[in-house]
Amino acid sequence: MNILNTQFAFNHKLFLFSLGSHHDKKVIWVKFDYDQNLIHHLRSHAHVLWSASQKAWYMTDNLEHRKLCGLESDLVGKDVLLKISEVNLPEFKKFQNMLTLKAYSLNTCRTYSIEFAQLLYVLKNYPVQDLPKEKLQSYFLFCHNELKLSENQIHSRINAIKFYYEQVLHQPKMFFDIPRPKKPLLLPKSLNSNEVKRLFSVTENLKHRLVLQLCYGMGLRVSEIVNLKISDIDSLDMKVRIERGKGKKDRFVNLPNLVLEDLRKYYKEYLPKVYLFEGRQGAQYSVRSAQLVFTDAMKKAKINKKIGIHGLRHSYATHLLELGTDISFIQKLLGHNDIKTTQIYAHVTDTSVAKVGSPLDRI
Repeated sequence: MNILNTQFAFNHKLFLFSLGSHHDKKVIWVKFDYDQNLIHHLRSHAHVLWSASQKAWYMTDNLEHRKLCGLESDLVGKDVLLKISEVNLPEFKKFQNMLTLKAYSLNTCRTYSIEFAQLLYVLKNYPVQDLPKEKLQSYFLFCHNELKLSENQIHSRINAIKFYYEQVLHQPKMFFDIPRPKKPLLLPKSLNSNEVKRLFSVTENLKHRLVLQLCYGMGLRVSEIVNLKISDIDSLDMKVRIERGKGKKDRFVNLPNLVLEDLRKYYKEYLPKVYLFEGRQGAQYSVRSAQLVFTDAMKKAKINKKIGIHGLRHSYATHLLELGTDISFIQKLLGHNDIKTTQIYAHVTDTSVAKVGSPLDRI
């Protein structure tokens, strides 16, 4: 185990967190004096496992768990940096510095860094800033033919490398001649109205039910639901401010009338201080906790669809379209920049096509 990185108190007792490895995987070790309440608290916020050999609890070392534990988040690990040639390491540092200056999200910074690093691995001692366009095209053919990357992976890699040449080297639109693979049209997975009702009916815990109801009733991403603050809710105008959603954009959504009474009851019972949904000791409710609430409700409702909590947002958009809501309004409520993103739901809710019967039914 590595040296202690951080700690926090719960019921006057301490969790001690440290970075390390277990069975060749990066983990976060969690140490504390044995207490069933602390174990329950841990399990309600993260997927923790017990190591018999180390006699300690641990969780996977990822961005979400680092944030939960108050640990610094590295964009990439030391193993990534060690694989990059000294010739290209300064350019990689410039690349990361520009991502930081542009205030990209931590997830985007990490994804771009890893994707750009893949090119640098292949180049070895060849200076990346001198790479001609023809060799870049050969590299993307290599990604297609040899690495067998998916369309989405190749798009991600192109975006990262494009960022380096256009934002770091200031070579605008140099990727104009490099064709992008056509992305597959994947329809969003959603629940029907009856399944949504069942989901709410089996969720007896007031806080848990409100998490699900607001995700569905306002079409929120799970990151947005855990970031909701009490000050964001205007019960007089029945509006909720979504602060710095995806793309760092603020927007307003409508507060459903159905939840107003339960929200007031919840506030009196739980007395949240800053965030609408808080864990113990006033900590912000974690994304993992909200996901577990959804998973547990799906099991109780006996809904066997392979779908995550984000499916409630898809369900919100799908059902609004079925009710005849103008798609431009749905775009604003969802916070989409491009209406093409919202139009994907039209493929799911085409009521005209749904009325066309199969010739099999006439036989």
